[in-house]
Amino acid sequence: MKVAVDLLCSIPGVGLLTASTVLAETNGFDLIKNKKQLTSYAGLDVKEKQSGTSVKGKPKISKRGNKYLRKSLHMPALGAISHDERFKAIFARLVARHGIKMKAVVAIQRKLLELMYTLYKKQEKYDKNYFNNNTGEHDTEDGKKE
Repeated sequence: MKVAVDLLCSIPGVGLLTASTVLAETNGFDLIKNKKQLTSYAGLDVKEKQSGTSVKGKPKISKRGNKYLRKSLHMPALGAISHDERFKAIFARLVARHGIKMKAVVAIQRKLLELMYTLYKKQEKYDKNYFNNNTGEHDTEDGKKE
C-alpha cells in the first residue's frame, strides 16, 4: 500500500491523508471498473432536473455517493489549481465559461479523482508534461480527446 500512496502523492495537491482516504474509501479501487463508476460512487456525477417538457432545472452534482471522498478532495483541488499549470488552465477556462468558481473546483475534484484511479491502475507516477511529451492531445471538459 505504501507504493500506491506514493503514486497518488505525486499528484500536485494530494498528500498522505488524501491518498490514504481515497484508497480506504474505495477499498483500493478493487470494485471500480471504470472512471464513470468511480465518479458516480463519489457523488461527483452530474444529474439533470427535468419534469416533463415544461420544467427544466440546471444540472448539479448528484451528491448521492460517498461524502468522505468528496470532502477529502476539496483542499487538494484548491492546491492543484494553485500549483499545477494544467489544473490552473482548466479552472480558468471553466470560470470564464460559467462564471461560477465553485463549479470549476468541483470539476477539478472529479479530474483529480479520475487521475488517481488512472495512475493507480497503471502504476505510474504523475508526469506534468505527459500530454506535451506523448501525443499533443488534451482532454476536453467531458473527458473526450481533442
